[in-house]
Amino acid sequence: MFVIGTAGHVDHGKSTLVQAISGINPDRLREEQEREMTIDLGFAWVTLPSGREVSIVDVPGHEDLIKNMLAGVGGIDLAMLVVAADESVMPQTREHLAILDLLQIPKGLIALTKADLAEDRDWLDLVSEEVREAVAGTVLAEAPIVPVSAVTGQGLHELLQTLDDLLTEATPRADLGNPRLPIDRAFTISGFGTIVTGTLMGGHLQVGDTVEIMPGRRTARIRGLQSHQTKIERAEPGSRVAVNLTGVDVDQLRRGQVLAQPGALQATRLVDVELRMVADAPWPVEHGMVVELFTGAAAVLARVRLLDDDALLPGETGWAQLRLREPIAAGRYDRFIIRLPSPSITLGGGRIVEPQPLRRHRRHDGRVLERLAALAQGTPDAVLLALLEERGPMMARELVRQSHLPAAWTQPALEALLREGRILALGDAAEGTERLAERAGLLLTAGAWQRLVERATDLLQRYHAQNRLRGGMPREELKSRLGIEGDLGNQILQRASAQGILRVTGDAVALARHDVQLSRAEEQAIAAVLARFDAAPFAPPAYQEVEEALGPELAQHLLETGRLVRISDAVVFTPPALDEMLARLRAHLEAHSAVTVAEVRDLFGTSRKYAVAFLEETDRRRITKRVGDARVLR
Repeated sequence: MFVIGTAGHVDHGKSTLVQAISGINPDRLREEQEREMTIDLGFAWVTLPSGREVSIVDVPGHEDLIKNMLAGVGGIDLAMLVVAADESVMPQTREHLAILDLLQIPKGLIALTKADLAEDRDWLDLVSEEVREAVAGTVLAEAPIVPVSAVTGQGLHELLQTLDDLLTEATPRADLGNPRLPIDRAFTISGFGTIVTGTLMGGHLQVGDTVEIMPGRRTARIRGLQSHQTKIERAEPGSRVAVNLTGVDVDQLRRGQVLAQPGALQATRLVDVELRMVADAPWPVEHGMVVELFTGAAAVLARVRLLDDDALLPGETGWAQLRLREPIAAGRYDRFIIRLPSPSITLGGGRIVEPQPLRRHRRHDGRVLERLAALAQGTPDAVLLALLEERGPMMARELVRQSHLPAAWTQPALEALLREGRILALGDAAEGTERLAERAGLLLTAGAWQRLVERATDLLQRYHAQNRLRGGMPREELKSRLGIEGDLGNQILQRASAQGILRVTGDAVALARHDVQLSRAEEQAIAAVLARFDAAPFAPPAYQEVEEALGPELAQHLLETGRLVRISDAVVFTPPALDEMLARLRAHLEAHSAVTVAEVRDLFGTSRKYAVAFLEETDRRRITKRVGDARVLR
């Protein structure tokens, strides 16, 4: 299904031509019919010579009604620029042409109406030349010109055939599983309730579907569908659709909202855009200027923040962030137009490259401009990389959601990026790439990974230099300093350890190549202390005595390397002594079923202090449990 949209100066015969080729008067309002002037959007449909049925959106041409024109022209596949042969190119002809060019309407033709009023063929040729000069350098530069008369019927068949030929070459809108319907009308019909209309894009709708209207986050259900006044069960992308909704009242809806799948769109007051100025715009766009933004069927005031310059001159292109007076629901790469509110005139337009920026950007920031340029490439892999680079590691499903691109595009792009090593997967996602968008797992870019590794290496090198005898930095301290808290940090450390970059031992993290080197004097001091432990293994020196003999750093080194085991603030044992005590305790309990502190004291020929600390340790290890004054095996 395709949609044709009219464009052109007021009173050049747009609506009359639509009625002549379709038999439908698009001027539905009484005031329009009385004044013989289109005020709001009109709709019709026509069957072309091939049997193809197409929709027509007829727009007003008066300069005061450009807002209404913009609400209907965004979803069209082919533009029919109407120029009256008796007047030729007029101001709104040029403005409508500039809008079509900014919106990059893919196909078009020029209908030279009122051909019956031309003086002769030479006059038609002269007007055709003026039109060809006007459209030079625009999307309609190569568009065919067809002289027609709605009064005599001249050229109408040729016009329909030309439309047919152009649409034969056009690409139908794909069903990407992401339906969106910008609402251009909302009304009620007695016995049916709430009706909204619009041009469907991105996917199909079916009777019974649950949908969400954004902004406003109102949920509704599709009660019925119509296209060209015919009841249908399923609406395809690219078609003009009337949707009968239940669960929402018409006074809760307005032009500019978008009907979509629940959760598919988010409202936003901030958008990043690629802005192109109209070549003959009378004023530049300056930083801080207030403009009117038009996208889809929405219109809202916005303040322009230019990111790479202080002003954009006519014909120039630049990056901008628009802060909106009211929220809108927009998708990535949606086209837009900006106009000066007063005097009302079109200044420029372009594409939304980021519909939901995380923050207000710093101006003249090279990294911001590079990211926007990557997003503007339009390829799914560029979008995914740019988002992941800016927003850090995230779940695969969340990355797909934030991309605002159909899963049909992002799934193969993610798989390719993983295969190429440009994106890395942590946790479950590392097991494979099949159906990645539906799997759990954290993703990060190869560049982000490399920067994390470099920062961790630098932090640990400095830590090792300042703490020569420590086996490594505490795990939580390193994660905090890297800004990778929680499970994400654990997964990153696990990957770095598996790759031989870091060594994780208990709660300490060190560079894989790090090795504590003791001096001869330090080794001798340690040997002297451990000899005292060997002399009295079950009543050894207290930890404070170890620190006094060796110093805090060397004492800590004995704990980190496992040469001493600390079971309380004061009590430490050598591993062999502790192992022997555990074995003898188990043997005693198996023979006697219970043991008291006094019996442990006597069993090892030690003091009550050591016996109590030892039994509290066996309780912590869940070897024993306390029953009254005794311990029994668990």
